Formats: sequence, structure tokens, C-alpha cells
Amino acid sequence: MTTKDILDQLPYGKSFLFVDELLHVDENGAKGTYTYAKELPFYEGHFKNHPITPAVILTETMAQIGLVCLGIYLLKDIETDQNISMAMTSNAIDFLKPVAPGEQVTVTSEKVYFRFNKLNCKVKMENAAGELVCKGNISGMLIFKENG
Repeated sequence: MTTKDILDQLPYGKSFLFVDELLHVDENGAKGTYTYAKELPFYEGHFKNHPITPAVILTETMAQIGLVCLGIYLLKDIETDQNISMAMTSNAIDFLKPVAPGEQVTVTSEKVYFRFNKLNCKVKMENAAGELVCKGNISGMLIFKENG
């Protein structure tokens, strides 16, 4: 399975996709990048005259790259007639630096465990200068849906 295959399987539309490039993925973790376009609509109202990226969007970015991309990779060998997706079930994130419009970030995840249909990962986000922006743990659970 290639990184392009994984990106093609992400269940997000263009307006809610926070993955530009998946740099690496294996059974132990994932690494990818995203650049927050200056035109994203939430910047208009998230702190007048000094926009920053909302923490919920930073968390979502870490979940998409570090949890969902990794989950898709880990499920590559499972044959089923059901649609499988992953939903975030919990997170504990420490936010250390703001992310401005136009900034590129790199997310790295490390699998803690994957059992009983639950994936738990340590995640971190760094800015282009290599400074730690946020870090923590994110968990997600597999959701099985009948095709049809």
C-alpha cells in the first residue's frame, strides 16, 4: 500500500482535509505535513486582527495524519465486505505554540497499541522551524458499516 493509496482512502472532503503529504507510514507510526492556507474561513473570526489556528483544528490535523492514516495502513490486509472507518474517541493534547495562517506543520505519530478495534498513538506537531507546537495522545476506534 502506497502513501497515495492511503490518502485516497481518507474519508474527508476538500474543505475538511488537513493532510497535504504523507511522508512515511509503517506498522509503528506515521508522519505527514499540512499547510494552513491563509484563506481558511475560521481565521476570519478566531482572534480579530491576530488570527491563529484553533486548537480543535490542530487536534484534527494530528488525528488525520497520525491516527487515521496509520489506521488505514494497519487495516490494509483485512479482507471484509464492510466499510471500515476510524473515529476519534479521546485525546489529551498540550498546546505549546500558536500556528499562524500560512504555516506548514509536520505531524509524527507513534503507535502505543492497536487492540480490540482501538488504536492509541502518541502524536506531536512541529512547525517549519522544528519547534514543538503541540503533543499528546489520541485514540480512535474502528467503525464497521455494511456496504450497500
